[in-house]
Amino acid sequence: MNAILTFVSDPAAWLALATLIVMEVVLGIDNLIFISILSNKLPAGQRRGVRRIGISLALVLRLALLTTISWIVAMRTPIFDLGIIGAPDDHGRPSFETAFSIRDLILIAGGLFLVWKSTTEIHHNMSPEEAESEETTGTAGRATLSFGSAIVQILVLDMVFSIDSILTAVGMTDQLPVMIIAVIFAVGVMLFAADPLANFIARNPSVVMLALGFLLMIGAVLIADGFGVHVPKGYIYTAMAFSAGVEFLNITARQRRARKKAGEAGDSQG
Repeated sequence: MNAILTFVSDPAAWLALATLIVMEVVLGIDNLIFISILSNKLPAGQRRGVRRIGISLALVLRLALLTTISWIVAMRTPIFDLGIIGAPDDHGRPSFETAFSIRDLILIAGGLFLVWKSTTEIHHNMSPEEAESEETTGTAGRATLSFGSAIVQILVLDMVFSIDSILTAVGMTDQLPVMIIAVIFAVGVMLFAADPLANFIARNPSVVMLALGFLLMIGAVLIADGFGVHVPKGYIYTAMAFSAGVEFLNITARQRRARKKAGEAGDSQG
């Protein structure tokens, strides 16, 4: 009880909580985009369920990892060193890390999986046969993935994004209640936004390609991070926000042109 009262009366704790909630929500965008794209490949009746399960798994993994913070922190400890030194940078340091920790290996494996998955989906969307099938049957009526396969793939990426999320939380505060509240709030936002985002992506094929491009970029950043090349997340999410803004303008322009054509067609018939 004393710990709770101390937390409630501590302005620094509230500031840390607000900052961490924003960070966790931003970091959850990648996870949510992947779940949305994957769920849209299932039969219509299973999509909502797989989103709920995928996001619930993300919450369970994050809370479970928070109970083992000491083990999570130990993930940063190198477990082997290749002993290969790249060309030094301007400060005389190696151009990339040669000692790898469990965290590094998980980020590299998750990044490779994300790059493979994004590339495969982009290839399917660029295939003439795929495009013809979508035009004939409509995206909403197609099912190209099984429920079990979707859950397994979501679980793999949940693990990668959860570890990244928890390590970010540990780096920002040492108060466990703050981390738990921030994680629950961020996952709640994901749960609330899952269906609208997935439906929006399904209705706008161009957004699918943009989202896959985001995931491809995030996969490359995870791999680079695993090798010690740290790309500031602010650059990544600023680029994503700018691209999303441009695509929103394109969608708005297309909708206005469609409404204008429909109005002109109605006038000519009248």
